[in-house]
Amino acid sequence: MSKIDQEFSWQAVPKTQRNNFWKTLSVMLGFTFFSASMLAGGELGISLSFTEFLVIVLAGNFLLGIYTGALAHIAAKTGLSTHLLAKYAFGEKGSYLPSFLLGFTQVGWFGVGVAMFAVPVANAMGWNVYALIFIFGLAMTASAIFGMKSLVILGFIAVPAIAILGGYSVFEGISTLGGLQGLLDYTPAQTLTVAAALSICIGSFISGGTLTPDFARFAQSSKQAVTATVIAFFLGNSLMFLFGAVGAMAYNLAEISEVMFLQGLMIPAIIVLGLNIWTTNDNALYASGLGFANITKISKKVFVVINGLVGTIFAMWMYNNFVGFLNVLSAAVPSIGAIIIADYFFVKRRNYPLFADMKFKTVNWVAMAAWVIGVAFAQLAPGITPLNALIGTAVIYIALMALTKTSKEKGIEDDYSKRKIAG
Repeated sequence: MSKIDQEFSWQAVPKTQRNNFWKTLSVMLGFTFFSASMLAGGELGISLSFTEFLVIVLAGNFLLGIYTGALAHIAAKTGLSTHLLAKYAFGEKGSYLPSFLLGFTQVGWFGVGVAMFAVPVANAMGWNVYALIFIFGLAMTASAIFGMKSLVILGFIAVPAIAILGGYSVFEGISTLGGLQGLLDYTPAQTLTVAAALSICIGSFISGGTLTPDFARFAQSSKQAVTATVIAFFLGNSLMFLFGAVGAMAYNLAEISEVMFLQGLMIPAIIVLGLNIWTTNDNALYASGLGFANITKISKKVFVVINGLVGTIFAMWMYNNFVGFLNVLSAAVPSIGAIIIADYFFVKRRNYPLFADMKFKTVNWVAMAAWVIGVAFAQLAPGITPLNALIGTAVIYIALMALTKTSKEKGIEDDYSKRKIAG
């Protein structure tokens, strides 16, 4: 534990370094104000009536709020990041698997995010897409180097701007539909099942939500952490879905940047798209840096720079070829959060010893097995894939840990009986 940086990559965040509620809320809202959520909202808007859309989004984000709120509670109580929390369930070196998966996916999404900004802006303005990628990627990397301080400041700037400009776009879209009654009367040309719609809603951010402890650990109390996280995922993320859905219903376009261009809001569109991606991408670099710092014990800042450069250089390739692969990997991530939650609340019963005093197992193979089985179950079982991952993996982990404990206790009893007879 001798290596300590200002972002507490290898130790719990001390109480003296915690942030107040508004700073925590700013970071969490900046994290959830995500362009992919607006795109997912557009997909739902094309396929659902407005009433159906509201029910699905509120239900989906309510479930996301429960999941991320549970992780936020653990983080605030312990002061630990996702990667350090994983040591309790997965073991010292076993935690490298969650850290690598989370870090790798976040670098990938960073690159995709850079291209998501550069491609539509370059097309609309006639600019060189690679120049935009280079400038935007380096700018986001530079701001991410400053860690939590820059995330707080960026959130305070970006969140109100996105809310105001996105809200204006929604107002224009509702006017195009003929007012509020026109929005309520909207009939989609195609339909989605409830399970498919919920999978889109929950799946759009459950991977990122698993990284909630990386940011919530800076909250002054569990109450503040949970409140800020639930507001961000239940209200903030729902707002992003609404921005995307109304544009899709009014103009049959799922991408909000295209909607705003069509509305004559070119500069606001560039601002919204840029700030939206910037906030999430800086969070992605921050989280990926913590993940690789856990594996290598090299400073998070070093990996923020490396990951930012890698994401920028390969942004277009990731954008064109990598999204499907990232979605497959993202399906494996919720099972990590499920194991952390199950271990803290049900196996260890909210009794984690201080991190500084812990001597962890090298690898907890029970957690590894539960993760593999849980991921397979999520993909093969019918229903809502993200919920399959969470509930299925948690139940499997708790059951396997109970069986392991019973086997050990029986082994001790048998050994005692043999020694008593021999004596």
